[in-house]
Amino acid sequence: MNTRPYRPYQGAGRWGGILVGLGVLLLLAALGMFLLAPFSLQKFAAFPAAGGVFLVLYGLTARCPAATGRVLRRVLLALLALALLGFAALEAAVLLGDRTEIAQGEGEPEVMVIFGCQVKPWGPSQLLQDRLDAALAYLAGHPDMTVVVSGGQGPDEPMSEAQCMYDYLTAHGVDGENIVLEDRSSNTWENIQYTQDLFQDGTVEPTGKILAVSNGFHLARIRLLWSREWEGSCTLSTLAAPSSHLPSRLSMYLREPFALAKSWLLDR
Repeated sequence: MNTRPYRPYQGAGRWGGILVGLGVLLLLAALGMFLLAPFSLQKFAAFPAAGGVFLVLYGLTARCPAATGRVLRRVLLALLALALLGFAALEAAVLLGDRTEIAQGEGEPEVMVIFGCQVKPWGPSQLLQDRLDAALAYLAGHPDMTVVVSGGQGPDEPMSEAQCMYDYLTAHGVDGENIVLEDRSSNTWENIQYTQDLFQDGTVEPTGKILAVSNGFHLARIRLLWSREWEGSCTLSTLAAPSSHLPSRLSMYLREPFALAKSWLLDR
């Protein structure tokens, strides 16, 4: 009979406490970010939180018997690998969706829908301005096109995104009579739902020839949700605006795969 006393796995035990400590620091950082960061940044607290949970769990395996600890670490690493593969697949879908596709001939767009983005105290954020400038470039050749500006007012925004877009477009020469405001939505799914309501109640001519305008990283999700919501035939064209602000572009390409997965699972 083996009477040797139980000893934790010594190799991992040297680092277990350090990893747990680092994990706790990441969790505290995530909590602070969620509580103190602006509303538009709070969602990114999920990243340090996930890293913190992984480090804590991995570090705690040092307290297990050697064989059990090895199995648990392999399971955790396998889960991490699966998560990274899933993220890579979703990122690929986002990148493949980053393209302009405008139907020609009978399918040529008749109504433009511009998706909202954050409004700053001084006006549109850089991402929103990129969308508006791309829309203005297209409207220069289609000045009589109906434009729906879609976006409500967030808790950290001085006005609705729709109103900000209206002000910017009219200041750059677009006829305000051609612009319809959808100012109730708070996310992409609501952008599409409430815009559909405008078609259905006759506020906007119920055409099935739509041009969706947003930054390129956003278009894969827009195509997914538009096809899910639209009943009947619809020709959805897309106009990919650039993302000229590098930090915003990087953060959005990091966030968008998770948003795409969430929309595929929950937005119905």
